[in-house]
Amino acid sequence: MADNEPAAEGGGEGTEVVAAPKSKLKLIIMVVGLLAVVGGGAATWFLFFRHHDEEAHAEAAPPPKPPAFVEVPDMLVNLVGSPGERVQYLKVRLVLEVKEEKQVEAIKPNMPRVTDIFQTYLRELRPADLNGSAGLFRLKEELTRRVNSAVAPIQVSAVLFKEIVVQ
Repeated sequence: MADNEPAAEGGGEGTEVVAAPKSKLKLIIMVVGLLAVVGGGAATWFLFFRHHDEEAHAEAAPPPKPPAFVEVPDMLVNLVGSPGERVQYLKVRLVLEVKEEKQVEAIKPNMPRVTDIFQTYLRELRPADLNGSAGLFRLKEELTRRVNSAVAPIQVSAVLFKEIVVQ
């Protein structure tokens, strides 16, 4: 019986050791459950309620100012061709788009420079350079780059074609 008593005592200690991990396991499960509930609540707030605040701020913002436009005088230039071919001409009516009306007044004194830069560039084009929408897009991008260099502190948003004719 003496052998049974220490075994019972050892079994009692073993029971306490086993009981400690069960209580830790319960604690871990409760913490994980709490984190899941808090995480679910946070996810719900981000998905459903957070956007309403941004919409209220977006509605309160003033509407953007409409852009201003600067007319460029009509240009008629001859295109570069191979010797023996008939001469082809390019007629262009352009408008410059700027962000504010006060920029229009700043660009007008520089209009002779802008016209000169445009005509110099346009006279170097070949009829093949203007084929298709890709050719016109490249032309528009190049003219925008050149006008921005001519009116340096002022930024032109875009060069818009009002009319473009190749004859």
